[in-house]
Amino acid sequence: MTVILLRHGRSTSNTAGTLAGRSPGVDLDDKGREQAALVAERLGSLPIEEIVRSPMQRCEQTVGPLSERRGLTPVVEDRLVEVDYGTWTGRTIKELLAEPLWKVVQQHPSAAVFPGGEGLAQVQARAVAAVREHDARLAQEYGRDVLWVACSHGDVIKSIIADAVGCHLDAFQRIVADPASISVVKYTNTRSFVLRTNDTGLDLSSLVPPPKPVDESANVPTDSESDAVPGGGSGT
Repeated sequence: MTVILLRHGRSTSNTAGTLAGRSPGVDLDDKGREQAALVAERLGSLPIEEIVRSPMQRCEQTVGPLSERRGLTPVVEDRLVEVDYGTWTGRTIKELLAEPLWKVVQQHPSAAVFPGGEGLAQVQARAVAAVREHDARLAQEYGRDVLWVACSHGDVIKSIIADAVGCHLDAFQRIVADPASISVVKYTNTRSFVLRTNDTGLDLSSLVPPPKPVDESANVPTDSESDAVPGGGSGT
């Protein structure tokens, strides 16, 4: 299966430079609403089978135009929710830069636990489990490669990509996930492949899954999953 990891569009908190966390009522700003409309244009022609989203309002607003265009009802997945930043929630980034924990978050995030909130290692565990479970469910349901969307938040998406590429969580701050960007991961039975990161372009035609090969002698589909890099190459 192939999942498009979509970060929500720019929010009022992004504009204000504050850490929104799980604060209620954080909307997309004008730019964010434009980005949500563009997401529908960018992804709307792809054969997306399902949309899964964080319960936060800004994610609901981001996938709204896409779900309407595709005629899909998004599945709300609590494990894709924003990080619980605890007492850091609502504070400005400028103010947080002076906190000793900020350096830990940037340089040793696997050890970072937000006061009164959760740790980034916990975030990665829940988010990766959610994506892999939905991916396995869709594989069983469709019996072929399908394309689906998971809309979440920056740190959550970065932690999923870190797992997919096989790097330690302590390196996840090297990954960028801008508002309304997509990152794409293909999961196979043996390993995962990161096909795109932080993509805001329009040409996504290469993400369309190829038709499942058919064994003409038996007149039945074959399981042709390869351990080679999708799109070509030897996989080495």
